[in-house]
Amino acid sequence: MDDIGEDGIELIKNLKITLQNYQYDAKIITASIRIIGHLEQAAIAGADIATIRGSLLPKLWKHPLTDNGITQFLEDWKNMLNKS
Repeated sequence: MDDIGEDGIELIKNLKITLQNYQYDAKIITASIRIIGHLEQAAIAGADIATIRGSLLPKLWKHPLTDNGITQFLEDWKNMLNKS
């Protein structure tokens, strides 16, 4: 929707409200998510499923603080084993 000038996130919000109002048993699927920000906004707006680019997948769990935390944990673990 964003590609044709529509607000895709607003559409998700409106669909979610409509499904809840009428108690429809349906899922909202977002398609062609290209950036993490849109994925986050879609989830907050109520999307149940998202299709994303393959290149986006690793970025979901890659974060400098997480990387540093893992490195520090592995170093601490190695040091603990060496003390035994």
